[in-house]
Amino acid sequence: MSSTVELTKENFDQLVSENEFVLIDFWASWCGPCRQFAPVYEKAAEDNPDLVFGKVDTEAQPELAAAFGISSIPTLMIVRDQVAVFAQPGALPAPALADLIGQARKLDMDEVRKGIAAQEGQTQQ
Repeated sequence: MSSTVELTKENFDQLVSENEFVLIDFWASWCGPCRQFAPVYEKAAEDNPDLVFGKVDTEAQPELAAAFGISSIPTLMIVRDQVAVFAQPGALPAPALADLIGQARKLDMDEVRKGIAAQEGQTQQ
């Protein structure tokens, strides 16, 4: 039983809106680095059972990849409270991924939202 969830355009919005912390791995079967990163990602999912680990097959879900402007894979994205707080292409080694998850867990989302509102020059509803 895989601890990661296959994300499609049908279940994506629901999953992201119903979970406050979602990691997303944009990948494709032909991509060597993606295949190297897969077991690292699966292990992190097992180590963090309270978080949602999603995978987007960019070949099967080109609309999702395009919506997020994914130009190279693998790309890892972390979404908290429906805000993308991290997005970076490249396969991460396990310690870097663990560190990143730890940092994302510590984020103060109120501060993040204030920063976004300030950037947009307007208050959010």
